[in-house]
Amino acid sequence: MNALKLLSGCIISGIIVVFSSCTSKSDKTKTENQDSLKLVSVKSMVLKQEQVNQNIDYTATLIPFEEVHLAPASPGRIEKINVEISDNVTKGQIVALMDRTNLETARLNMMKLETDYKRLDTLKKTKSIADQQYDQIKSAYEIAKNSYQFLLDNTQLKAPFSGVVSGKYFEDGEIYSGTPVSSVGKPAIISIVQINQLKALVGISSNYFPLINVGMKANIKSELYPDMKFDGQIIKIYPTVDNVTKTFILEVVIQNANLKLRPGMFAKIQLNLGKGSAILVPSIALIKQTGTNDIYLFVNKNNVAIKTLVKTGKMFDDKIEILEGVNEGDEIIVVGQNKLENQTPISVIK
Repeated sequence: MNALKLLSGCIISGIIVVFSSCTSKSDKTKTENQDSLKLVSVKSMVLKQEQVNQNIDYTATLIPFEEVHLAPASPGRIEKINVEISDNVTKGQIVALMDRTNLETARLNMMKLETDYKRLDTLKKTKSIADQQYDQIKSAYEIAKNSYQFLLDNTQLKAPFSGVVSGKYFEDGEIYSGTPVSSVGKPAIISIVQINQLKALVGISSNYFPLINVGMKANIKSELYPDMKFDGQIIKIYPTVDNVTKTFILEVVIQNANLKLRPGMFAKIQLNLGKGSAILVPSIALIKQTGTNDIYLFVNKNNVAIKTLVKTGKMFDDKIEILEGVNEGDEIIVVGQNKLENQTPISVIK
C-alpha cells in the first residue's frame, strides 16, 4: 500500500515538472517573439566629409556707390537751381547758385588788395618799404583771397562726381535756412547719387573671415531679372567683428552700366570661396519638430535610435549640410525614421 502511494506521488511530481518545463519554454519563446516584434526595421548610413563648392549667399539692400547732399556752409537766398530730379550731371557742373552779393563784395576787396600787394612787392625788391608794411599787406591779401574762394565755393554749388539728381528740396528764390531735410536727415538743397555703380554692405559670418579677400569676385542676382547676372567685386573689408552677431561687413561694388538696378532694391550676393569639405545628409533623413523650428535626425547607438538635434547649413542638390549635432563616423537613420521615437530599438537592414 505504501509502495503504491510512493509511486503515485512520483508520477504526479513528474507530470508537474514536465508541465512547468513546457510552460517556461513556451513563455520564453513568446517573450522572444514579442521582443522581436518591437524592433523597427531601418536603413542607415555612416557620415563622412564630402567635397563641396563653398558658395555663400546673402541678401542685401543696394545703395548708391556715391551719394552727396549739397548745401552751402551758411544760410542764404537761393538764386537759381540749374537741375531737376532725374537729370544727369557731370563732375564740376554748377548745379545751384546762391545769392552773389557778398561774393561780389569779396571779389572787389580781393582785387584791391591784390593791386596793393603787387605794388608793394615791387617796392620791396628795391628796398623802398619796410618789411613790416609788406608783410601786413601780403597777409591781408591772402586772407581776402581765401575768403573769396570760400564764398565762391558756397555760392556756386558744383557736382563732386558724375551722377543723377535724386532730390530737389527748394525752388529758385527761396531761403535756405540750414535746417535738415526730413527725408534725408541732413541739410541739403539737392542730392546727387551715382548709380552706374552700386554698393551692398554684407554681413558675413566670422567663420569665413580667413577666406575673404579684397578683389574677390561676386555674382549678383535680382528677383526682378531672374535671367540676368551682374558682376560684383569686394572692395573693402571692415576691420572689426561684431561682438554680438559675430559677423563682419563686406563692401561689394556692383557694375550697373545698363541701370537695371536701383538703390533700395534687394539683391542676392553670392561669393565663391572655392572647394571645401562638409558633412552632408540626405534631406529625407531630417525631421522638423512640429510647432518649432528645431530639426533633428536619429543616430544609431548600439541598435538603439537616439533622437539628435542638429543645426543645418546650405543645401546641395538633395543633401543638406550639417553644421552641428553629429560628427563624421556617426551612423544615422535614413529610411524608417518616421516610425521612431527616442531610444526605439531598431534592426538595421543591410
